[in-house]
Amino acid sequence: MRCPPGTSRSPQAIEPVSSGAASRLRTPGRRMEPVSSPLTTHVLDTASGLPAQGLCLHLSRLEDHGQRWTKLRGSCTDADGRCPGLLPLGQMRAGTYKLSFDTESYWKARGQDSFYPYVEVVFTITSETDRFHVPLLLSPWSYTTYRGS
Repeated sequence: MRCPPGTSRSPQAIEPVSSGAASRLRTPGRRMEPVSSPLTTHVLDTASGLPAQGLCLHLSRLEDHGQRWTKLRGSCTDADGRCPGLLPLGQMRAGTYKLSFDTESYWKARGQDSFYPYVEVVFTITSETDRFHVPLLLSPWSYTTYRGS
């Protein structure tokens, strides 16, 4: 999956949630942001120490009793390396999900060789009411992920 040149979001990006449906999240020292999704990600380019802007990804869910991945959403990271709205409110359900990051295109756009052409992070959601944050720390030769808050 590739982002169109000069854009930070793919044409399949999530539509904004209406202001009436979105609640507000307040974190000390951070700006107010609408909470429009129970699932978010944030990618940091640890080689540069900056957010990974323009990294395209897609979200899939395992269906048919573990037999087939169904693509749910495609997007690209914004200037802060975030894709805050991966699933609209009310669409989270228990199951196994996969975030697939197109790291090869990201590094090629920066003139950098890399070892991993893509990164797939597979995780299980057991509670439809919880929020899930899946950060990715990325360099051309390694990556780390964890369940964030």
